[in-house]
Amino acid sequence: MKVYISADMEGISGLVDAADVQPPGRDYEHGRVMMTEDVNAAISGALSGGATDVLVNDAHGPMRNMLPDRLHPRGRLIKGRSKPMSMIEGLDSDFAVVLCIGFHARAGSPGVMSRSFMGHEIEDMWLNGQPVGEIGLLHAAAAALRVPVGLLSGDDAACEEMAAWDSSVTTVPVKLARDRFAAELRPVIEARASIQAAAHNLLAELSAAPRQPSAPADVCTLAVRWQSAAVAAHLLGIPGVTMRDTRTVQAEGKMPDLYRLLGIFLRVAGSLANQGPYC
Repeated sequence: MKVYISADMEGISGLVDAADVQPPGRDYEHGRVMMTEDVNAAISGALSGGATDVLVNDAHGPMRNMLPDRLHPRGRLIKGRSKPMSMIEGLDSDFAVVLCIGFHARAGSPGVMSRSFMGHEIEDMWLNGQPVGEIGLLHAAAAALRVPVGLLSGDDAACEEMAAWDSSVTTVPVKLARDRFAAELRPVIEARASIQAAAHNLLAELSAAPRQPSAPADVCTLAVRWQSAAVAAHLLGIPGVTMRDTRTVQAEGKMPDLYRLLGIFLRVAGSLANQGPYC
């Protein structure tokens, strides 16, 4: 079985603020080690549970965070940016399952380093009228590619958000949010053992009974509210994008196409904004 791991950083064991996850933060280099080792725990568990191939996508920020020389020797790594499909680059229907490691809750949540793609610029997002963040959009896009999400690790807020989208997904809380930049941390050895065990059990279950995700709607609607009206105005130059109000744009289409379109939104917004990743 082929396993796909999308690795974010805010939900990694032990990390709590921008200095841990964003270069040139004082603890960023240590954060890279922590991220790689959480992913290694997932790889080890998946392989012992029956996985035959594991592809890892470095999906955080600059997308060059993970340390290849410390990665499990049987894990293949996609590193660098830009990627047309961003956090699910390389995912297709040949994979049996997606594991989301180190994920965080959506913008406005009390979770640790909560944000939706651009913490300083995106205020809210909706998919078919339902509030959504990175977790829900990845889940919907993976389902459109006929691959189920099977596991998510992160703080308790991220785990609760995933459970609200799909209660069949196994969640592993590695820390409990105290505030946006504070958390009660599980001991790292314990957290990684839980990730490894959850991945092992999931793959063992899938070996016996493969899962199929529910098919998404043929046409979905994605809406994004920006902090800046200037970003919304510039995005109207993209065919098919319409304005809901002065700061909110929306588009309709098939879910993988909307996920790719969001990447274009982010590149336009990034060229207009000049702020740090958190506010």
